[in-house]
Amino acid sequence: MAAIFEGLKVLDLTRVIAGPLCTQILADMGATVYKIEKPGEGDDTRRMGPFLPDSQGADSNDSALYLAYNRGKHSITLDIATPEGAALAQDLAARCDVVVENYKVGTLARYGLDEASIRKRRPDIVYCSVTGFGQSGPYAARPAYDFILQGLAGAMSTCGHPDGAPGGEPMRTAIPIADVVTGLYAAIGVLGALHHRRETGEGQHVDAAMLDASVALNGHLALGYLMTGRVPPRVGNTNPIASPSEVFACADGHLIVAAGNNGQFNALCRVLGCLAWVDDPRFASNALRVANRAALRELLAPALADRQRAELLASFEAAGVPCGPINDMQGVFEDPQTRHRELALSLPHARGVEVPSLRSPLRFSATPVTHRASPMLGEHSAQVLADELEIGPERLRVLRERGVI
Repeated sequence: MAAIFEGLKVLDLTRVIAGPLCTQILADMGATVYKIEKPGEGDDTRRMGPFLPDSQGADSNDSALYLAYNRGKHSITLDIATPEGAALAQDLAARCDVVVENYKVGTLARYGLDEASIRKRRPDIVYCSVTGFGQSGPYAARPAYDFILQGLAGAMSTCGHPDGAPGGEPMRTAIPIADVVTGLYAAIGVLGALHHRRETGEGQHVDAAMLDASVALNGHLALGYLMTGRVPPRVGNTNPIASPSEVFACADGHLIVAAGNNGQFNALCRVLGCLAWVDDPRFASNALRVANRAALRELLAPALADRQRAELLASFEAAGVPCGPINDMQGVFEDPQTRHRELALSLPHARGVEVPSLRSPLRFSATPVTHRASPMLGEHSAQVLADELEIGPERLRVLRERGVI
């Protein structure tokens, strides 16, 4: 059965995470993605370990970071800083439906790979620019990094323990969340532009900025500030709109309890054998429990501290109390629901080994995702240049010798 985007061709001029995630999503849905990488170096993430071993057992340039965001693509090594390399990239772009790039604003115009240049040859191109701050404005020329955007866009100010608490400073997420959310929005933007082109025959430019996506990530916290002028504080692991809804220590680890209504709170009290709390006027409603959170925690913490996590989780689940463990990565992939959903995959790689991958969250009933491992550096250069641009073996040899591919 044909994939959703079978026959769609994408020129991928992106590096690191946000842009590559966008194009990986398109590849997952069946698009042919031509990832352009610098000869001998490749994407920056190829130098950020851990790495797959090469044929001699040493570190290769196929890293976990590269494998995570480049699934299903074709790698073409091409030095676009050379006139011949730029011309070849331009020719490939003219044969593609979509171009996705994440260079600094204005850079690709030097190589004839900017939107205006490509649109002259392919008027209906969907051209997506993934940048830190957009195409204009006082920050447009700045380089952007996930850590910087987590701070600048506000999300980091809301993460971490409260001011005055031990370790009470803003905290970043270990996951590059600004990059990830930008890649997701960029993919959505490309899909919308493709639908528009199907309806009108017109291409367009998608301006995907990390700042825009990261500010949007703040959601209700941002709107709350805009409505009231009050800056949302850091609250650690507590939920500011429900109680008890936080992390508790038990005898062999930690668990999350999230009892947001009276029925759930009453069930929690029954499991713990503390029915007196149900009649305590301080805890008669969620609003009162939020107002008296500290007093409620003083009662709950010792009631949970000496009990085993598995026993508590089973009892709470049976009683209808929302709860869950805090899994490390080993726990994630040992979880029965994770196993049932087959979220960890093993894919054949061009190095002749099986490599780990994560299943795409996209689940289509009629056009399932076909998972293919990320490519080796330059794995498809000869094939793509021959098939798309009809370049013969002799010219390929010359291009290699000159470091163009």
